[in-house]
Amino acid sequence: MQSIDRESREFVEAEVTATVQGLPYDPTSDLVEFAFTAIGARPATWYVGGWDGTQSIPGTRAYRAQVLVGPGSDGPILAKGKYTVWIRITDNPEQPVIPYGQLTVT
Repeated sequence: MQSIDRESREFVEAEVTATVQGLPYDPTSDLVEFAFTAIGARPATWYVGGWDGTQSIPGTRAYRAQVLVGPGSDGPILAKGKYTVWIRITDNPEQPVIPYGQLTVT
């Protein structure tokens, strides 16, 4: 996963692949949110993210979701440590909550 400095303002990204009835689906019209928790904890606070364009990542069926974190952003300001990155995508009728990976803040 990604590593950032605690004084940086950067995008944290997640690759999202979605299907509907077994066929590839473009999720970029769905609301995507991110949460950052201590390792082993469950999310409580969600930050609205966005999509890096409406096209899949070249050569894949994945789309890039992102949220800006750090000082001066609408996202969290994270202290030094390791975090689990969660994503939540709101569609109809599903709303999956997915532990995506880890983020190290130095």
